[in-house]
Amino acid sequence: MRHGPNTLPEPPRNGPLKRFLLQFHNVLIYVLLAAGVVTLLLGHHVDSGVIFGVVLINALIGFLQEGKAERALDAIRDMLSPHAQVLRDGRRQEVDAGELVPGDIVFLASGDKVPADLRLIDVRSLRIDEAVLTGEAQPVEKSPDAVAIDTSLGDRRSMAYSGTLVTYGQGSGVVVATGAGTEIGRISAMLDAVEPMSTPLLRQVAAFSAMLTWVILGVAVGAFAFGTLLRGYAPGDMFLAAVGLAVAAIPEGLPAIMTITLAIGVQRMARRRAIIRRLPAVEALGSVTVICSDKTGTLTRNEMTVQRVITADGSLAVSGAGYAPHGGFESGGHGLQPEDAPLLRQVGRAALLCNDAGLSLQDGAWRVVGDPTEGALLTLALKAGIDPRLQRDELPRDDLIPFESEHCFMATLHHDHRADAWIMLKGAPERVMALCGACAGLDGRARPLDAAAWHGPMGEAAGEGMRLLAVAERRVAGRLDGLRFDDVEQGEFVLLAVLGITDPPRDEAVRAVQACVAAGIRVKMITGDHAATARAIGQLLGLAREVRAVTGAEIERMDDAALAQAVRETEIFARASPEHKLRLVKALQAGGEVVAMTGDGVNDAPALKRADVGVAMGQKGTEAAKEAAEMVLADDNFASVAAAVEEGRTVYDNLKKAFAYILPTNIGQAGIVFFAVLFGLTMPITPAQILWVNMITAVTLALALAFEKAEPDIMQRRPRDPREPLLTPFLLWRILFVGLLLVAGGMGLFLWELGRGASLAAARTVAVNAVLAGEVFYLFNMRSLTGPVLNRAGLLGNRYVLWAIGLLLVCQALFTYLPAMQALFGTAGLAPDAWLRILGFGVAVLLLVEAEKAVVRRMIRGSR
Repeated sequence: MRHGPNTLPEPPRNGPLKRFLLQFHNVLIYVLLAAGVVTLLLGHHVDSGVIFGVVLINALIGFLQEGKAERALDAIRDMLSPHAQVLRDGRRQEVDAGELVPGDIVFLASGDKVPADLRLIDVRSLRIDEAVLTGEAQPVEKSPDAVAIDTSLGDRRSMAYSGTLVTYGQGSGVVVATGAGTEIGRISAMLDAVEPMSTPLLRQVAAFSAMLTWVILGVAVGAFAFGTLLRGYAPGDMFLAAVGLAVAAIPEGLPAIMTITLAIGVQRMARRRAIIRRLPAVEALGSVTVICSDKTGTLTRNEMTVQRVITADGSLAVSGAGYAPHGGFESGGHGLQPEDAPLLRQVGRAALLCNDAGLSLQDGAWRVVGDPTEGALLTLALKAGIDPRLQRDELPRDDLIPFESEHCFMATLHHDHRADAWIMLKGAPERVMALCGACAGLDGRARPLDAAAWHGPMGEAAGEGMRLLAVAERRVAGRLDGLRFDDVEQGEFVLLAVLGITDPPRDEAVRAVQACVAAGIRVKMITGDHAATARAIGQLLGLAREVRAVTGAEIERMDDAALAQAVRETEIFARASPEHKLRLVKALQAGGEVVAMTGDGVNDAPALKRADVGVAMGQKGTEAAKEAAEMVLADDNFASVAAAVEEGRTVYDNLKKAFAYILPTNIGQAGIVFFAVLFGLTMPITPAQILWVNMITAVTLALALAFEKAEPDIMQRRPRDPREPLLTPFLLWRILFVGLLLVAGGMGLFLWELGRGASLAAARTVAVNAVLAGEVFYLFNMRSLTGPVLNRAGLLGNRYVLWAIGLLLVCQALFTYLPAMQALFGTAGLAPDAWLRILGFGVAVLLLVEAEKAVVRRMIRGSR
């Protein structure tokens, strides 16, 4: 076959073994593996088993997540139609869609998936839902008329694209592209070529791990050289001391704490309707500076709603949003009941009868079967007090003229019980008005039609992004056998109203946008819809004081520098193609922004994959979008994105607290070993005891910080600079300060015990417990980086902290007094007075750090 099968090609992929081995390609993992090998050589099999276990678990998690990511392309391939109706050998037949070739004639009908890219040659009321490619909410009415070659994808009325859905009518077209050559194939290739972005945390941890590796190796080699060359230690003894120093400095528990903290964030976000698919995205959400949101279904309800009824007596506002028939009518700010305005029931009757859609309550939600605009008309009829069943019984339908672009209206024929005929009409306002000789007032009575008087309110509604639809009726004495164009085009209709229809913004989305703006996060709308509609929604959302819009055609003409300027100054990008969305995300990232991108269609998948955090819609999103994203919204609601950002900021705060908590332990232990070598002292703590402290601190105490609640000002802060290092100067100072306190306490009490005649095992046990006592009291300090904790909430506000301390006390009792542990770790039982000194040191750490925080708070206030 010259053109190949009409399928999307499989991209080259790494095999399972290679994908698994690549999970170990990380500097911090190398450090941990080295620590595991060292402890194994030292004969501490339990400790090395723990380290290797942590590495293996992390690798398995990464392996499984990467496997899920690869399903994005599979999801796109699954969207292709399996069968097609074609003209071959002079007759119509059904073939496998994979056998289609350019030149085939394909027939389309309502409910079909378009099997390939087609140039339409014949249509009859053909409408196609192209939301997966363009993001446009409403089905597109198709026509065989040619369009300009540079027409944007959403305006190519003469084309039908592979993977889109026929919602109404019939048509036929000639195949012009198959497989990888189709629009959906081009998006698939683009998605495959997009390199996913690393999150700020992963980039920071990679830089920190590389720096930590060289520092540890440098200090260990320096200590070895110093001890052998200047102190005269035996090389074997000094090698063990250097190994102890390196083991002390390696934060073995850090990857586990990171994973667990992120996993707890995942659980919290799930409770707020945000499902995380890849763990690092949790933290990345907390550093987002720009949210690029699709309009339809995310910021808006993706449910068409009649919001304005334009009548001869003025415009009426319609309250309520979506398909649920809740709401009413207002005139001049005052409520208007249907019984006080007979016209409303006439409008509702025409909207119900001249309609092919269905509306029903399913599982507590109102759902439309058919055209969304017609669904909005059914909702309007219910708000006007029309009973659908009774009305259809009173005026059963006998014939119709379906909507076609040639005549721009739909008409239905009905007969009442007196055998009089009623013709209901809806369509484009200009076309319907041309068929009307009168209009009705709110009292339902006909009056002469002044078309010019309607243009002002109609123009105002159109300027607000509303789609306009006129409804009219005509009563004919006697029975009509059928409905012909002559019956409609002879005029004499009564214009009832012009309806303003739109997809309104979600109320909670409006509040969420304002919360994001208050948090220093800019919200930009990127949509396939028209600029006027998008701008109107943007103004209702309050994206900016002056909402600006740029179209896809304008983006095409911009070079990278012009686009970089545009993304800084513009809130709305309309008629955007998949390439445009991807360029916009890249332009924002090139400007140093951390970008979250929401979307639901195949057209969004490349940008979702490229963004720092891709956010897909869970209810109405395509599988391709979900698989390309890091997060899926269970409720398709922008407010859930804002909630996830808050949780992400909390996770990052807790990770900073965990880093600032764990690293002083490593500095304290490494410092104790270093000063022992420097001053020629007996080692106050052994490598096995060091590993015990590192793991017990991470598993019990540091883990409690992962459960800390959000700080009160979490959503009033500006987004953190993505270039800001993980360890800021302030955190480095705090880590060094506490680390030196632990060195002083551990070394001081070790020497004190030896001076009092205690055994080496007892003195080492005191040193270990002193370091852990300092860590216990420092845990209370770290519940807030700068805020005071010497209060009830600070000491008792996190029950996990209290449980962790209780677990640690049990472990340390076993470590100190259990004979098996004494044999394994070289410990000895302690007298009560030794415990009092250890406790006193822990309290001293708590008070000294609180005093340091008070100084920091005064410095912060002084700098404002």
